[in-house]
Amino acid sequence: MSTAHANPSGSTPKTEFSKSQVTLTGMSGKQIVADVVECGSGMPVVFLHGLVGLNEHWEHVVRSISDRARCVTLELPLLSLRKSDCCIQAVSAMTMQFIDKHFDEPVVLVGNSFGGHVALRVTHERPELVRSLILAGSSGLIERTVVKGAPVRPTREWLVEKIGELFYDKSFMSEADVERAHKLLNERGGARAMVKLSKSARRDNMTDDLGEIEHPTLLIWGKEDVVTPPSAGQGFSELMPNAELFWINDCGHAPMIEAPGPFAEAMHAFFDKHGFTSDSNS
Repeated sequence: MSTAHANPSGSTPKTEFSKSQVTLTGMSGKQIVADVVECGSGMPVVFLHGLVGLNEHWEHVVRSISDRARCVTLELPLLSLRKSDCCIQAVSAMTMQFIDKHFDEPVVLVGNSFGGHVALRVTHERPELVRSLILAGSSGLIERTVVKGAPVRPTREWLVEKIGELFYDKSFMSEADVERAHKLLNERGGARAMVKLSKSARRDNMTDDLGEIEHPTLLIWGKEDVVTPPSAGQGFSELMPNAELFWINDCGHAPMIEAPGPFAEAMHAFFDKHGFTSDSNS
């Protein structure tokens, strides 16, 4: 299945968002503060971002499904993690902590890029925490890193080039995102953290684990993704026993930004197909 898309319209219904912070314990024992945004009610759906992602990157998708789900976006300060906390295993462990503490039923995990990989790792290690998976441009199988050769102090021009690679339509690249990334990556240890997290994800290839994940899984993939190419999406669909693949034409590595409408429509259809409601643990 595939779809084309257009820019989101301004007619999205108003949605009330509540913001909070949670404190999680890293592998080092350090307390890590994460930002949480929540809206809607019903079946819990937890959204996980990529290496340079933000909670707000999910906003259009969240607005479109919050009438049927309790949407929770979790933003960990990935580029501020250091030492033993700066790896996919530690980020996955903190995500498990969050789900354990804040939900009394299995959640739908939605993850993009590094966040998709974390969702896979959580599901494999703690399957009872997860109802189903929705992965978009997930690492864990095949990926082409965009951080190779990252300078210790990345320039703004380097970031424009690298962040631009995430999009098919470069007009979706936010100036504010570039400025934020430039600030974080030029803080002491910021660029090193990005490279370390990326390397830890590439080393954590899940080929041999995917067949053990039996949860219903929706793969949402941009046909023009150059980071986790279409062959990665196809690979996940072949290795995961209950996965289905939804293609989005003219879309890159961040379909929740470039194509939030089709992304949300695919989620609705997936929920309908599997009968997922707030009181259904199927």
